[in-house]
Amino acid sequence: MDAQSYNDALGELRTVRDKIKKARAELSKLETDRDQRITQLAAYGKAKAERIAPAAGVSLADVVALAPALAPDDLTGADTPPPTPSGTEEPSAAHSTQPRTATAAQAPAPATAPGTARPAEPPAADGTTALPVQEERSLPSIPEGGTGDAWFTHTRQLASTRPNFIQQARSTVFLDTSTGILVHRNQTHSLDLGAASAADILTAVFHTVPDSVERIYITAGDPWHHGADRHAYLRDAVAAWLNAPTPGWRTDTGRGRDRMAGHFVHARNPVGRYQRESGDDHVEIRSVREWFDLDGDDPHTVRDAFVLLWQALRRHWDDAVLMGSPSQTGRDLWTRTIPQRGQHAEGFPVLSEELRGLLHATAGQGRNELITPPRVPEQLPQLVEYDRTFAYAKHTWKSPVGTPRRITAQTFAAWSEKDQMRALYGCGHWQARVTVPDTWNHVGLLPAPAPGERAWHYPAAGGTTFTTWAGGPEIHTALTNPIKPWKIEILDGILWDDGKPLDDWAKKLKETWTNLSTQAHFQGDPRQARAAHLASRAVRSILLYGIGSFAQRPRMVTGTTPRTMERDVPADAEIIGFDDELITWQRPTGFSRDPNAHPEWAAAIWSGARAALLTQRHRDDNTYAGALHTPPGTVVAFRTDALYLTRPQNWPYHHQPGDYLLRGHLTGLVTAPATEDELLTLRDTGRTALTAREEA
Repeated sequence: MDAQSYNDALGELRTVRDKIKKARAELSKLETDRDQRITQLAAYGKAKAERIAPAAGVSLADVVALAPALAPDDLTGADTPPPTPSGTEEPSAAHSTQPRTATAAQAPAPATAPGTARPAEPPAADGTTALPVQEERSLPSIPEGGTGDAWFTHTRQLASTRPNFIQQARSTVFLDTSTGILVHRNQTHSLDLGAASAADILTAVFHTVPDSVERIYITAGDPWHHGADRHAYLRDAVAAWLNAPTPGWRTDTGRGRDRMAGHFVHARNPVGRYQRESGDDHVEIRSVREWFDLDGDDPHTVRDAFVLLWQALRRHWDDAVLMGSPSQTGRDLWTRTIPQRGQHAEGFPVLSEELRGLLHATAGQGRNELITPPRVPEQLPQLVEYDRTFAYAKHTWKSPVGTPRRITAQTFAAWSEKDQMRALYGCGHWQARVTVPDTWNHVGLLPAPAPGERAWHYPAAGGTTFTTWAGGPEIHTALTNPIKPWKIEILDGILWDDGKPLDDWAKKLKETWTNLSTQAHFQGDPRQARAAHLASRAVRSILLYGIGSFAQRPRMVTGTTPRTMERDVPADAEIIGFDDELITWQRPTGFSRDPNAHPEWAAAIWSGARAALLTQRHRDDNTYAGALHTPPGTVVAFRTDALYLTRPQNWPYHHQPGDYLLRGHLTGLVTAPATEDELLTLRDTGRTALTAREEA
């Protein structure tokens, strides 16, 4: 680009900027008009929020926020007990745990609502008092007495058991919708896909392939994003693509033992499920990116990767079948490792719905945190990315089993220091009041609830006190970290026996991953080497998403209703999209009776992985790695399994699960990222730069 082109591009950019300003101003006017109309409608004596919400294209909560009088009776808070008068807080029964000491809390903590973070607020320089910290999301607690004790049981007649059947393999094709190239078995076809609608794809595939096709993996083209510019959100475009007319086909209602019905609306990796209106053909269209990321790989290479994956898994499971997604495959393979004899031959019982709900609300997944100036320099001297290889596989050797026990503050206080530390090192989930040391100058150690659904942050300011839930590995790390112990007051807890329900499954997957990674390294054929690499990434996804599937989120049902029948939208549904013809909505249906729901396993692994980002011992090298083993002010970000630092570290790497792998490195001054998008851009640039240096 020369100077003239540069100046011309700047002029075009300014034009786009001005158009954006005008569009935002127009959108603001329309939103104001909409809100005014909602308020006017609310004045009607028989107005109902559940009728107004779909007409306005907003959620029920949005309508109630504008017109509180329309709040349903069960949301008005009529039964809410009055607040406790100031100065009459009940004394805390919490017990304070410090390394080598186990004494009860000496004084009640400041009145802090569960889930709020309260750093000390000194008077301002002019003598005024600083504004209080905004109250954050509150986490649930276990009810006192017999009500809470009743949670500590299993759901009747619901347990994970070893299957007595073999999954049926599905006839699968691989399709690049940008080129029309279709690979079926060892044959290649070139299709005319027209506009690449679902109807076009189904017609072309079934016209070309004589056998009945049951699964169509899209390897490139993302056809569900066609026409995205006509929709406000990508999810709306996906929903419109999935629900567009498909002559001769209808939405599948499910079949077989792996019963899956209806479309799955996802912005990036949706699933379309279709069934012939006349006949018994069932087919699903889904993205192969559920399994691994692609970099221009053709459908032949992708198919080879799936063949290698299946062959590698069959060395450990003679009945292994690749299902539609890695999470389905992971859970199915796990059930085939449930012992046929011995202690757990009758399976693993599922927790009560109350405890599953508590874990869903209080056990977060990966740590994602961007640390910005002034906690890091405005200009970073370097940006270095370390990624923990196959990280979750490091934390599957011990998991909770048996009937959970409630450990109250009084019970915990009565234990010896040795028993307390043994419990915190074991399989537990703890409610605690946490205080950051006054002199602390490093990253936060424990998650605290932040505003927003299932949002978390990590308080690090000295003197901050907050109440939260955390797993045993994180609590143990906070108490024994190499800098200064944090003050932890145990308020309540759930404790299980230590077991190994995932150990055999994870070991087999780790061996499969090692085998495929070795093939990728030593394979002489570049295409087969690439296929082996993709297959190894698929094994990672099987374990990663398999663990996530144990968490069992409350089910969300997605549906559509014609605009002319908007009153038929369920009253508890949230509007997630609409166009001229359809309203797309979703609503929660609670927890299903899933025999493989074990959120306690997912929570324990996630907690262990978050703790290992802070400190991890390498016994063979007699050293440690992790954020707490870097100087203060050098950690820029955490991103699930990755650390971003301002200087390289001499941490050991032996190609083992959990080891810190150097993935990217930007040398020279780098402006500190202020947003996640900026961080991801720097990440990609750093990986490219490191690869170029290694290949030079």
